[in-house]
Amino acid sequence: MRVPVSWLADHVEGDLPADADEIGEAFVRVGLEIEDVHRAEEITGPLVVGRVLEITELTEFKKPIRYCRVDVGDEHNDPAGEDPAGGTGGGSRGIVCGARNFVVGDLVVVALPGSVLPGGFAIAARKTYGHVSDGMIASARELGIGSDHAGILVLPEGTAVPGDDARPVLGIDDPVIELNVTPDRGYCFSVRGLARELAASLGRDFTDPAARVAVPAEAAESWPVRLDDAEGCPRFVARRVTGVDPNAPSPWWLRRRLLAAGMRPISLTVDVTNYVMIELGQPLHAYDASRLQGPIVVRRARAGEKLRTLDDAERALDPDDLLITDDSGPIGLAGVMGGASTEIPETHEPGATIDVLIEAAHFDPATIARGARRHKLPSEASRRFERAVDAQLPPVAAERAAQLLVEHGGGTIVAGRTDVGAAPVPAPVRMALDLPDRTAGVAYARGATVQRLTQIGATVELETGPDGKGVVVATPPSWRPDLAMAADLVEEVLRLEGLDVIPSVLPSAPAGRGLTAAQRRRRAVSRALAEAGYVEVLPFPFVGDAVWDAFGLAADDVRRRTVTVVNPLDAERGSLATTLLPGLLDAVVRNRSRGLDDVALFHVGQVVLPHAQPVAMPEPGVRVRPSAAEYAQIDAALPAQPQHVAVVLAGEREPRGWWGPGREAGWADAVEAARLVGRVAGVELRVTKGELAPFHPGRTAVLRVGDFPVGHAGELHPKVVEALGLPPRTCAMELDLDLVPLTDPRPVPRVSPYPPVAVDVALVTPDDVPVADVADALEEGGGELLEEVRLFDVYSGAQVGEGRRSLAFSLRFRADDRTLTSEEANAARDAAVALAGSRTGAELRG
Repeated sequence: MRVPVSWLADHVEGDLPADADEIGEAFVRVGLEIEDVHRAEEITGPLVVGRVLEITELTEFKKPIRYCRVDVGDEHNDPAGEDPAGGTGGGSRGIVCGARNFVVGDLVVVALPGSVLPGGFAIAARKTYGHVSDGMIASARELGIGSDHAGILVLPEGTAVPGDDARPVLGIDDPVIELNVTPDRGYCFSVRGLARELAASLGRDFTDPAARVAVPAEAAESWPVRLDDAEGCPRFVARRVTGVDPNAPSPWWLRRRLLAAGMRPISLTVDVTNYVMIELGQPLHAYDASRLQGPIVVRRARAGEKLRTLDDAERALDPDDLLITDDSGPIGLAGVMGGASTEIPETHEPGATIDVLIEAAHFDPATIARGARRHKLPSEASRRFERAVDAQLPPVAAERAAQLLVEHGGGTIVAGRTDVGAAPVPAPVRMALDLPDRTAGVAYARGATVQRLTQIGATVELETGPDGKGVVVATPPSWRPDLAMAADLVEEVLRLEGLDVIPSVLPSAPAGRGLTAAQRRRRAVSRALAEAGYVEVLPFPFVGDAVWDAFGLAADDVRRRTVTVVNPLDAERGSLATTLLPGLLDAVVRNRSRGLDDVALFHVGQVVLPHAQPVAMPEPGVRVRPSAAEYAQIDAALPAQPQHVAVVLAGEREPRGWWGPGREAGWADAVEAARLVGRVAGVELRVTKGELAPFHPGRTAVLRVGDFPVGHAGELHPKVVEALGLPPRTCAMELDLDLVPLTDPRPVPRVSPYPPVAVDVALVTPDDVPVADVADALEEGGGELLEEVRLFDVYSGAQVGEGRRSLAFSLRFRADDRTLTSEEANAARDAAVALAGSRTGAELRG
C-alpha cells in the first residue's frame, strides 16, 4: 500500500513530522511494516508549466515526430522570437516531441535547458530532426511521479498558467510511504485506516473521511437487485448518476494522488472509483447503466457459463465463483473484475453523456480469495475484499463516488438508493481490565486500556466482574472483524502503548523443574549406545505394505495395522511406522550402496499403534476453543505412540587387522545391546528363547522385564535379508522403552563389609534347555545369600553325551551381617542346584 504524506495529513490533526522517516517510525511503533519511504528523485534547474501553441507534423522521417511551439511564460519564452530552422517566432519555445497524446491548447510540463531530470538526464538545447529542440515536454515516468510512459503528462485546464513552477503543481516534494499490510490488517489498505493508525501513534486526533460524507435517506431503489447468495454477498448497494460527461478530465489533485499511490489515471469514472477505494478502503465498480439488461442478481456460477472480463479474456467459470449477473448472464466476477459487456467505453462523441450505476458491495473474503486465485486474476479490489472490508462502508463509498462524478463530470444523482442485505453485527468482547498489564508485565497508566480501545474505533463499556474487579466490554468497529477474543484486545492495547516499552526480561525458571524421568532415561540410552560404538540415525518414519511382505508378517499381524497419511511425502510409503526396523534397515542398505559394509546403527523414537477399532475423531470449529469433552474425545481417538529403541548390526563388529582376524557381528551383540539399554534404564532384562518375524526362528531372543516381554533381539531371517538386499547375517534389536518401568536412579546401596564365598558348579542339561531358565532357577534357589550367578563355560562333547551340554556357573554368596561359613554356602549351593534340577532336569557333572 502506497500513500502520499499529504493525503494522510488531511485526516490527522496538526502538522505531521517534516521528516518522512519519522512518519515511517510512527507506523512501525503501532506494528505496521514499512517497505520504503519514497522521496522524489531530485530535479534541478527550471521545470515549468507550458501551453502548446502550435504543432507541426514532421512527416519526412521514419517515425512520427512533432515540432511544437510551447508558451512557457514571459520569463522563459525565447526573446529572439525566431527559430533558425523556421517557426512562428517569439512568445514561445520550439520543442521536438514524439508523443501524440496532446493537442494544441493543452497544458504540459516542460523541462527547460539546464534542468536535470531523475536518473541524471540533463536537458540542453540541441538540433534534431531539422529543428532546435529548446527543452523537453516530459512524461510522468520521466518526472519520477509515475510509471506511465505511453505519452507526455497533460495537466487539466485551470491547474496552472504557463510559466508557473511545476514542482508544487506536480507534488514532487510530497514523499510517499509504502507499507506491507499483513492479512489481518485489511483496514490499512486505505488512507482512512492508515491515518487512524498514524493519529494513534502520534497522539493526535483523527478525522474520519467517511464521517465527512453525508448519506441522505433514500426510500426508493436506484436499480433492482436480488441476492441469491447472501452468504457470499451479505450486502449490495447501488447508486445511479445520469448525464455524466464521459470526456470530462479528472482533476489534477485526484490524478496526482492516484499516481503517487501507484495507479495510472484512465478516465474520470475509473479514476473516481479508484480514488474512493484508496481513500476509504471500499472497492467500487461502475456500470454503463444503458447496457444493463434487467435486475442485477448476485449468485454462484452455473455449469458451462463463461465471462469476458475487462482484460478482454474469456474465462470458464467454476460453480464456486460468485457472479454479478443481469438478464443477459454474467456481467462481472464479484469482487475481482467487471465484465466487458457493461464496461463504460473510454472514448465518446463530443457532447455525449452517460448513465453510470455505481456498485458498492460487501463480499465474503474466502469466496473472493478463492475466485481470484482460481482465475489467476489478482486485483486491487480482490486484495482488499479477501482481507475483509468494512461492511458499513458501501452506502458511504457509493455516495462519495456519486458526489465526485457530479462535481467533476456534471450530471445528476438519481433519487433513490438500492441497499439490499445487511451488515454483520460485531459481537462484544469481554476482557479483564488489567489483562493487558498482566500480559505485558507493565503497569499502564490509569485509563490507558479504554483510551486505546476507543482509538481503534471500539465502543467501550466498563463493568464489575464477580470478583469485584473491572471488566471491559468492547464492541469492535465494523472495520475490525479480526477482534474476536480478549487476546485480540490485549494486542491492540499493547501495540498502541508501544511494544518497545515492554521489558525484555527472561523470566526465571521455576525451581524444581527439569527433564522428566523418561526424558533423562532416553538421553542416557542414546548416550550409552553411542559410547558402545553405535551411530544414531534419523530414518524415514513412513512405510508401505511391501515392507511387511518382505518381513514375512502374517496377514493378521498387528504391525500391518497402520495409520495412513492423507498427503504422504512418498506415495509408495504412505503409512506411519509401527516398528523402527524398516527405517533402520533402509539406512543399512543405503550405507552398503555407498561402500560401507560394517555398520552399527541405532534410533530412539516413537512408533504409531492405531486402535483395534476406529475411534471417531471430532472436527471442532476454529472460531471458538474446543470444549473439555471435545478435547477428551480427541485424546481418545489418537493412536498410541510409545517410544522404542532399536539397533541394527551388519558386517564386522570388531575390525580385523594386524592384531587379529576381527569378529563378525552376531545375534549375541544384538542381545548385549538390549542388556546395555536395560542396565542404563535401571532394570535387568531376562533373555529367553523366542520366535517372531522378521527374526531367524532359531536365533531370536525375547527380552523380558520379569515375565513381561518388552522386545526382541537376534539375527534376521535369511529370506528377509535377501528380500531387502541386506548384508548376510544382519542382526537387530527393538524394545519398547515405555514398557520398561522407571526406577529410582539413586537407590540406597547395599554394601556388605564381609567377604564373599565363591562356589563353582557344572550342570549337565539337554541342548534344548535355555541357559536363562537354568540361571533363573539357580538365582531363585540360592535365596537371599546368593549375590551373583555368572555363566563362564559351555562344553558339549563325548564326556557329557550326545544331545547334552555342560554349563559351568560361578555362584557368589555373601551375608550382610556376618562372615559365611562353608556349611552355609554349601547349603545355599545345594538348594540352588536342587531347584535347577527339578525345573530343568539339570544334573551335577561328575
